[in-house]
Amino acid sequence: MKWLFGTLFILLIAASLSLLAYQDPGYVIIAWGYKSAELSLSLFIILTVISFSVLYFILRILISGWNMPASFRDWRDRQKTLRARRDTNKGLIELAQGNWARAERFLLRHANKSDTPLLNYLSAARAAQKLSASERRDNYLGLAHKSMQGSGFAVQLTQAELQLAHGQLEQSLATLVQLHSNSPKHPHVLFLLARIYEMLKSWPDLKKIIPDLKKYHIINPEQLQELERVVHRELITSATQHGNVNELRSVWQSVPRLLRRDVLLTQHYVRCLLSLDDHDSAEEVVRETLKRELDMQLVYLYGLIEAKDSDKQLATVEGWLKTNENNPVLLLTAGRLCKRNQLWGKAQSYLEASLGIQPRSDTYKELGLLMEQLDETDSAIEYFRKGLMLAQEEKLDDMLNVVPVNFPVLPASA
Repeated sequence: MKWLFGTLFILLIAASLSLLAYQDPGYVIIAWGYKSAELSLSLFIILTVISFSVLYFILRILISGWNMPASFRDWRDRQKTLRARRDTNKGLIELAQGNWARAERFLLRHANKSDTPLLNYLSAARAAQKLSASERRDNYLGLAHKSMQGSGFAVQLTQAELQLAHGQLEQSLATLVQLHSNSPKHPHVLFLLARIYEMLKSWPDLKKIIPDLKKYHIINPEQLQELERVVHRELITSATQHGNVNELRSVWQSVPRLLRRDVLLTQHYVRCLLSLDDHDSAEEVVRETLKRELDMQLVYLYGLIEAKDSDKQLATVEGWLKTNENNPVLLLTAGRLCKRNQLWGKAQSYLEASLGIQPRSDTYKELGLLMEQLDETDSAIEYFRKGLMLAQEEKLDDMLNVVPVNFPVLPASA
């Protein structure tokens, strides 16, 4: 459309000039020394336009010839850039499709001419990682770092991820610690740090970054709660293995208040206290916990606690029985505490009542021990025999109902 209007405009000007020339053609005299030439104004204008056009095109040709080498170089560079772009796209497609060798080849073919050399080298490093070529991977990461200023953080983060995926935990940890010192709030660095601490079972270090995981919402609340439980459970276990009950109590006090109300963690802590013969502390923890929730595992453990004030223990359990009189675990616990207080008849009544509601191998065992204490050997043998048979059945049921433990807590990626 513009061309059409331009042509019409030129034709309009030409027609106007023609009309003017027709009315008054005019003339032009050109003198040179003693010679002169006379021609019409119209012809002069036409010759001038033609001369200017010829001169313009001659100059354009000369300039183009002079610039031809540079223009050819620019054209060649553009072609190389286009080829590099095509190969980069092909490499990324092959990488997404899992063709690691082809991806590596395409990504590196014209990486130095690519618009995004950093992307080429980082992607090639991932392909080399999949091919278990760690030396080539590290070389590509080095080239990536050199390819663009300010890319150090991205390159190091990719390096840490690849080292972690390749099982180079110590190297990955060293890289991540450096990244964390430079950018302590970076979410992916925090996630990878948490994952590697979990894999290395470095529970004190993992505990330190849990507040940041919570503050910056790195993982969802369910995973965070399970991770906290695992960390504190392992710290409790570690303190127990050291054999220091004071250290164990200190670790428990460092557990967040809300998590100390977690029944599973409390059960673990009580078992650890019992393993270190701190029965009084275990009794206090169980009693306070059962005020909030009558957990049967804790009720069972309460019967194994040999606190100094066993009369108070028995009174506590009998208080619970007032509202849970048909609970077999409570009756078993009451029977054990009666035995400890040498209340033989009462102990027998509680244990037999527990058996009447739910036969358990440990209840049969307690009755067998009680009958031995009372010198009723035949009854003791019978209780032991029934308990042994039931224990075999319970073991088989446990084997058939094993629930796999989902560990580790953190997924492979955020």
